Amino acid sequence: MSQSTLEILSTIILVVGALSVIFIRLKAAKKPTSVKKIIMPPLGMATGFLMFIFPIVRIPISYAIVAFLVGCLFSIPLILTSHMDLREAQIYLKRSPAFILVLVSLLILRLALHSYIAKFITLPQTGAIFFLLAFGMLLPWRIVMYMRFKSFQEKHRHLLFPSQSNA
Repeated sequence: MSQSTLEILSTIILVVGALSVIFIRLKAAKKPTSVKKIIMPPLGMATGFLMFIFPIVRIPISYAIVAFLVGCLFSIPLILTSHMDLREAQIYLKRSPAFILVLVSLLILRLALHSYIAKFITLPQTGAIFFLLAFGMLLPWRIVMYMRFKSFQEKHRHLLFPSQSNA
């Protein structure tokens, strides 16, 4: 396969992946959340670190650190706009329009910077950088969501677990 074919295929996969994540997030907001639903995405995504077994994907550690830290910056709007809601004695995550905006922004950033970044690193390495950026965005967001969930659960314990409140 030629380099341009790989780039087009990579872009198509990225767009389909981003749209899938948006769809899944919107659908998940209609169901109650749980600790498992909060912590599983970063655990599942962590398996992506296996890509670094292959030398073609490896990047300098400084690139990896910068990509992760930029991802942490992208998590800030998600953290600030993610809130819990109590409905029918269940905890729900409120939909965050920022999540979609951040994902779309990442997609645009990746597409805009690809030709510039391609001068310095290969296509597989670009994928590694954007994986680390996405993981850097997801991990702090989910850690904060977990802490908020536990706090929210404790604050509303009497409504969530009425039988335990009377004891």
